[in-house]
Amino acid sequence: MPQITHTDYYSHILGMSLQVEVTGHFGYPIIMFPTSQGSYTQNADFHLNGSISHFTDNGILKLFNVQTIDKFSFYDKGISPYERIRNYEMYVQFLVQEFIPYIQRTHNTHRVAVAGASFGGYHAANIAFRFPDLVSHLFCLSGAFNIRNFMDGYQDQLIYFNCPDEFVKNDEAWKYKHMHIVLSTSDRDICLEPTRKMAGILTEKGINHWYDEQKWIDHDWELWRMVFPKFIGRFFG
Repeated sequence: MPQITHTDYYSHILGMSLQVEVTGHFGYPIIMFPTSQGSYTQNADFHLNGSISHFTDNGILKLFNVQTIDKFSFYDKGISPYERIRNYEMYVQFLVQEFIPYIQRTHNTHRVAVAGASFGGYHAANIAFRFPDLVSHLFCLSGAFNIRNFMDGYQDQLIYFNCPDEFVKNDEAWKYKHMHIVLSTSDRDICLEPTRKMAGILTEKGINHWYDEQKWIDHDWELWRMVFPKFIGRFFG
């Protein structure tokens, strides 16, 4: 059994503590995000973490499953779209200014891997594509790449810079040359078309990536548990 610990990380940017589940005693760090409004333990609860237990048991990988603030940002209909995107941007800055630097210091690494399924895949992809120098590997399982559907028609620059399928089109391809990018989906996945679209953008820009499309399986944990070990094994096996 891997070593599992639960801790709080206080964010000065957010003014609150976020819960983190750490799986593994040693290894290359992967920051993992839950699906929409999911608990920080969700990836463990649905055995996505367990699908790669060989790597956490043997000190190859160390997983940091971090709490999100979806319910205070995209899913909070009690606040304006202006506030929703700014709350989310504070979460992004928590990751890039506080949490990732903490992992860099404690694990003596320049970059981290990021992973997530469904809306967790959005969080992972957004961080990877916005801040590529911080990220070595992106594992986006049935992810989204655009959040305008949460904005009720409101538009501003912050929204653009949190929609990877928009800003990557206008970015420099060389920024992503070092990154191992995996975009995973299936023919019955509700995120099939967004994933195909994002893969097409990367192809047009000459950005190397692994597009994986499974057959006869839905947008659910069964798919993600099946493919995640394959991707991890390719890069860390």
